[in-house]
Amino acid sequence: MTRILLVGCGKMGGALLDGWLDRGLSPQDIIVVEPQETLRLVRSHVRVVAAHDEIPASFRPEVVVLAVKPQMMDAVLPSYAAFDGAVFLSIAAGKPLAYFAGILGDVTPVVRAMPNTPASVRRGMTVAVANPLVDPTQKETCDELLSAVGEVDWIEDESLMDAVTALSGSGPAYVFLLVEAMAAAGVAAGLPDEVAERLARGTVVGAGELLRQSAERPATLRQNVTSPGGTTYAALQVLMAEDGLSPLMTRAIAAASRRSRELAG
Repeated sequence: MTRILLVGCGKMGGALLDGWLDRGLSPQDIIVVEPQETLRLVRSHVRVVAAHDEIPASFRPEVVVLAVKPQMMDAVLPSYAAFDGAVFLSIAAGKPLAYFAGILGDVTPVVRAMPNTPASVRRGMTVAVANPLVDPTQKETCDELLSAVGEVDWIEDESLMDAVTALSGSGPAYVFLLVEAMAAAGVAAGLPDEVAERLARGTVVGAGELLRQSAERPATLRQNVTSPGGTTYAALQVLMAEDGLSPLMTRAIAAASRRSRELAG
């Protein structure tokens, strides 16, 4: 019986909402604030309002979930400072805990979370960090809300969130690019476009599911499909060279991490 105020119902906010409802959270315990008419869809009788001043005075949420774009936060957040006693759960990239303390007050419990887009199919990877004012019950509640769309990891050191953003937050784009590159390489090897894309997509999806279900480390799974002197071995000699995939990915994640720090200001 957790009362939730969801501020913003775009792709990530909508994914969270659907996950909560599927887990049995009562629609009567949720109010959604979403000003964009195109996003104000009624989900299982959840009340949706256009602005904070339409929230009934009798509704006192235990959790305020902030799912608005980071660039909108300055305009949106001050209106919700009156909900003292609630824990604020933010999924806005680049907004540190100190930012929320500056607007909501330094006695407000805040959780900062970084989910990724596979949350839309309940395969998200979310990393969260709490300020010291979040009590164990509030942390457990936030964990349950975030786990409705996938796995959740908690960290103690907020400075790691830039690396988290670079790895898992931006990571799905790297995988999609891998599929693009594999398909393009297949076309270069003589396959028709549609066949190459289907094979690349299916291979990555299947490998991901194998990785999910297996207790083996990724390196072991790689070794399991690599016969000495075989075709996979030949390809890995290129991908694992000194100028291959590993240093390239290291540079890419370093660039994303650096940009995350810049955006945080």
